[in-house]
Amino acid sequence: MSQVPKQVTCPTCGSASLYAATNPYRPFCSERCKQMDLGAWASEQFKVPEQASDREPGFEEH
Repeated sequence: MSQVPKQVTCPTCGSASLYAATNPYRPFCSERCKQMDLGAWASEQFKVPEQASDREPGFEEH
């Protein structure tokens, strides 16, 4: 039983992308889109939100 490859939307350009082992750039459609996404993370255009701290403001553990 073979699985049918899933078609997804490229997170960078919005075009159709094949989400399968045969696509080395998955979930992106191309190397260009993959590199653009990496560049956005590297330049901090994307950020993982911080969790609220239960510590006092200004107090840092060393």
